[in-house]
Amino acid sequence: MSETPFSVAESLRIGSVDFVSPDEVRVLLDIEAPDSVALNTGGARPFPRINGYALVPIDDGFVVGQIEWLTIERSSFPKRRGVKDFGVVDLPYPLRKLCLNPLGTLRKSSESSYSFKRGSGLLPTVGSAVLLPTNEQLRSIVESGENRHVRIGVSPLAENAEVSIDPDRLFGRHLAVLGNTGSGKSCTVAGLIRWSLESAKRTRDGEANGSKPNARFIILDPNGEYARAFHNKAERDTARVFKLDPGDGELPLQVPLWFWNSAEWSSFTQATAKTQRPMLRRALRDVKAGRGISEETTYEEQKLVLRRYLTSVTIGMQRRISMGEIRDDSTKTGLWLKAIREDLLVKAVHFTDVPLTEITECIQGSLDGCFDSFVKNGKTIEYYKTFTEQSVEPVVSSLCTALDCLGGLLHEDGPDEDMPIPFEGVQLADHLQSLAAQENQSQFIDFLVSRIRSFLGDTRCSAVVEGENSPSLEEWLQHYIGCETEDDSPITILDLSLVPTEIVHVVIAVCSRMIFEALQRYRKIHKKALPTVLVMEEAHTFVKRYKDDIDNHDAAKVCCQVFERIAREGRKFGLGLVLSSQRPSELSQTVLSQCNTFLLHRISNDRDQELVRKLVPDNLRGLLRELPSLPSQHAIMLGWATELPLLVRIDDLKKEQQPHSDDPDFWNVWTGADDEGNSVERPANWTNVVHDWQGIKETGEDAEPDAEDVIQIDLDEDD
Repeated sequence: MSETPFSVAESLRIGSVDFVSPDEVRVLLDIEAPDSVALNTGGARPFPRINGYALVPIDDGFVVGQIEWLTIERSSFPKRRGVKDFGVVDLPYPLRKLCLNPLGTLRKSSESSYSFKRGSGLLPTVGSAVLLPTNEQLRSIVESGENRHVRIGVSPLAENAEVSIDPDRLFGRHLAVLGNTGSGKSCTVAGLIRWSLESAKRTRDGEANGSKPNARFIILDPNGEYARAFHNKAERDTARVFKLDPGDGELPLQVPLWFWNSAEWSSFTQATAKTQRPMLRRALRDVKAGRGISEETTYEEQKLVLRRYLTSVTIGMQRRISMGEIRDDSTKTGLWLKAIREDLLVKAVHFTDVPLTEITECIQGSLDGCFDSFVKNGKTIEYYKTFTEQSVEPVVSSLCTALDCLGGLLHEDGPDEDMPIPFEGVQLADHLQSLAAQENQSQFIDFLVSRIRSFLGDTRCSAVVEGENSPSLEEWLQHYIGCETEDDSPITILDLSLVPTEIVHVVIAVCSRMIFEALQRYRKIHKKALPTVLVMEEAHTFVKRYKDDIDNHDAAKVCCQVFERIAREGRKFGLGLVLSSQRPSELSQTVLSQCNTFLLHRISNDRDQELVRKLVPDNLRGLLRELPSLPSQHAIMLGWATELPLLVRIDDLKKEQQPHSDDPDFWNVWTGADDEGNSVERPANWTNVVHDWQGIKETGEDAEPDAEDVIQIDLDEDD
């Protein structure tokens, strides 16, 4: 005989509501309620259990509550429904209580299925029954939501119900994967990427080995962990790996210096705000506009460059006259005119058909008319007296005459200092030095120029920013973001492990900004976004909080500001951000607050725990108390990508698909064998390390002999 709905509900009853508030429901458990294992739900299940689920009936369904705490309260007598114990036994008796956090509403959608929705418009009243969820109800709670395309694990608290996510929600509004070292963060990130691509292939062609999905994952890998996870020759879609010292099947990491904007140049060169930054920006504008004479340009192109130069000098002279600078700072004006004269004397040899000699003669006349000197303490002091408009009028007139021969003043906007226009680093240093001489600022610019030249002379840095066969902008975007060819992989790995420390922040900032701005322009042109995911491993190193100081313009701050902009605006242009970090307390709060989904592995540090608690609603903080005791491969998922907070056991990855972040095998190396008795040899062969470190190629006689050869040589010597 089948049970009635009332009898089924009665068998699942565990207690009644004792207290109700918008964020808390307290329950008084019945004496007959299970105290360790529940057998009345269709199978054995641990109950009561922290972070488990219970149901409270309301008008059209159930309020789903998550157990936050359990307690026992001593009572002077037992409270059992329908039993009169008063006057019979008067002994202390324990009353069991628990607290529920209301999560949402579970409603029946068909004869045997339910649907769960976050939030509840109705709350139960005092005295309402509290029920255990059945297995079907548990699965409906955990497996709720639409577009659950990608499976990532199971829920241990819900009979191992499948946990799947909607990629639009997970990647579209940024994801933070946080946890201690060894808790499984890297494997989780690698799994999310792999399982997403496999699911897309199955949906696209009905099989896991189907055609390449139109996906783009770009991994910024500071430790070189992810090449093993995705750069597998046996796989069809092996990742593109860019590295400073590429090996077999890898590509050279190249981030041309002409990609850098003025803020990145200023941060790297440590340019000061008052003099060096304005001069650096001006130099960048000039070299990107081609305002430097090159041996490879034609004569007409060189005349165009000269026309730009004379236009700049003429406008500068007119500005100094109108602002009164020729009178207020006569010495500076005199030195400026002297530098221009010396520059034009060099150009006059090349441009014989332009009256540059007349300009130099007029400048010399103005200088001679205002030059003066006096003797003080036996030394001759030279200076320039006040220039007047009449004294420099011949200079302006001769400049205009020369410009008329070239076609007049050249009014053009040209590229700004942040536009990615190719130029060579030496051109920037030379032009910056020339500008400093014109403006009589050499004493302030010499150190800046020296830093740039030293940077260009460092072979480790130049290999990244000015390497051979440097790509064009279009080639860089095709290789680093991805294109539409069938052989193109949806995964790009930028291995930053060997990038010099002094430029690693700038390299990451430039790559991230270029990807973001490319997607901005893609949407501007095509009116639709190109979905792309940017993964940042060890994010606390490069997205580190900083002091908002105007004078502080270091590379770490500029790098963090790039990610802050991506976190705020990336969603609109199809750029999702995935942060993986073991120290969330050191992350930029702007970036972390923009993450809408969190996967929290084991977190032991109290500062990190406190920060995570601030990111979640008050009624869910009880769930986070389990963070310090989470085993490896377990995580708490909460936020936009899940209908309710879940404890998830992340699915397994094969050994060859895991990032190279294994714990060191101290004991096995010490003893020379693993637990299964297999030999574990770890010889300290430093010769190969030194050769790799110093760039020594092992060829011919320099190559290290094999072990068999060494043994044979020893035998011959003994003979």
